[in-house]
Amino acid sequence: MSALFDPPEPRRVALGEYPLWDEALAVVNRDLAVTLPEQRPLQLLGLPSYDEGVAEYVYVALANGEWHGNVVDPDSVDIPALALAAITDAAQETVTECLWQAWPLCDEHDLGMHPRGAKGKLSWWCAGRNTPGESAHIRAAVGGLDSLVHPDRQLHRKRRREG
Repeated sequence: MSALFDPPEPRRVALGEYPLWDEALAVVNRDLAVTLPEQRPLQLLGLPSYDEGVAEYVYVALANGEWHGNVVDPDSVDIPALALAAITDAAQETVTECLWQAWPLCDEHDLGMHPRGAKGKLSWWCAGRNTPGESAHIRAAVGGLDSLVHPDRQLHRKRRREG
């Protein structure tokens, strides 16, 4: 039995309910697996809405159900580029705030990166510079941080997954 003002319980969103958000989350989870291999994949959680015309609010949460930040923009549900941007922003907010660390980090500058559109792709952007006058740089496309991992680290990660 719940009290009159108890907040609603979040529910894990089933795979396939929001297909583009599922795809976007899979892309972001690739970067999470490379950069924070001890973390299990992020998930989508839904909470009932109190707003007319909105069935539920969806959040990106850690595997344990914790989340932080704003609802995933409902206008992004049917547009692939917007879906990836919305999920990436929500995932970064949740990981950063719940784990109390910048994520993802640029392995060249040890600075937190931010999603930014570049050459038609959503990419991880780093504000770090190696020399005065040098510009900030794009590190990798969102979902592509695995291509930057040293081969020895990739082999170690593969063995851990198999074991």
